[in-house]
Amino acid sequence: MAKAQPAQREERISKPLVWLHGEIKTPPFTAEGRQEAGMLLRLLQEGERLAMPQAELLSAVGPRCGALRVRDAEHNWRIMYRADPDAVLILEVYAKKTRKIPDEVFQRCQQRLKQYDATVKAAEKH
Repeated sequence: MAKAQPAQREERISKPLVWLHGEIKTPPFTAEGRQEAGMLLRLLQEGERLAMPQAELLSAVGPRCGALRVRDAEHNWRIMYRADPDAVLILEVYAKKTRKIPDEVFQRCQQRLKQYDATVKAAEKH
């Protein structure tokens, strides 16, 4: 009888987080909320595609964009992101107080992506 080989763990490449706006610290997040947000961000960094209830896709912001959903004490936090092939961009972190994402948040995220993409494109030319 042959011995079973231990399962080889696939080594995952972790993409860097690029913070265009916002932060996750205690306060205003509780320690538990910060830990949950960190776990979800780590999954994105490792290439996981998250869906409800942890995240929602937001094609209205742009391709590969979404919002992480973090329930924390009395707040519902949203971490707006875009998952690029080489990085995870953090576009906005805010406490969600209504059912609808405010138009200003969409506009700020789209503007930050436009500036980021222009900066990357300019750097590639040099």
